[in-house]
Amino acid sequence: MYWRVRMVVFLGWTLLSVCLLVSASQAQKNITAESGQNVTLTCRAPGNIQTVEWSRADLGEKYVFLYRDGRKTLVHQHPSFKDRVDLQDKQMKDGNVSLILKNVTINDTGTYECRVKANKKRRRKRANLNAPPISIIYLHVDPPGSVGLIVGVVVAAVLIIAAFVGFVIYRKHKGEKIQGSH
Repeated sequence: MYWRVRMVVFLGWTLLSVCLLVSASQAQKNITAESGQNVTLTCRAPGNIQTVEWSRADLGEKYVFLYRDGRKTLVHQHPSFKDRVDLQDKQMKDGNVSLILKNVTINDTGTYECRVKANKKRRRKRANLNAPPISIIYLHVDPPGSVGLIVGVVVAAVLIIAAFVGFVIYRKHKGEKIQGSH
């Protein structure tokens, strides 16, 4: 009987730990992708959107993607993103200014920031919006094949631990039955 209580407590703590881990990772907006995949960096903005800028601090004056005055602007785009980025919804319905990054490589690893300007004020040569980012996403790109290997190792480790715990509980329960029969 005692082993059942311990098993319920063990399963409860395990479930709680997994739930906390999942909720913490969602709040951080971290994305892991494998090289060659297409990735969507999510961003939503309220209001009448005039300018959308996706940037990465390590690119200096160049940007990842710039939409201004109803069209993409390519003048100051970093060359590594040429023909690989676009808005998920070109009409930006419901404020969706999410960015699709195609065929990611390990060089795309970094922190991406989404900034939006809703009204027309003075124009600049480059957007360089002073507004704080409304979405910050850290993208980590693994080399081809490494994500599957990591998942496989984690699943194998969990199965081994579960089998060991099951065996210990079985042995303990079997020992209690033997002692109870005397």
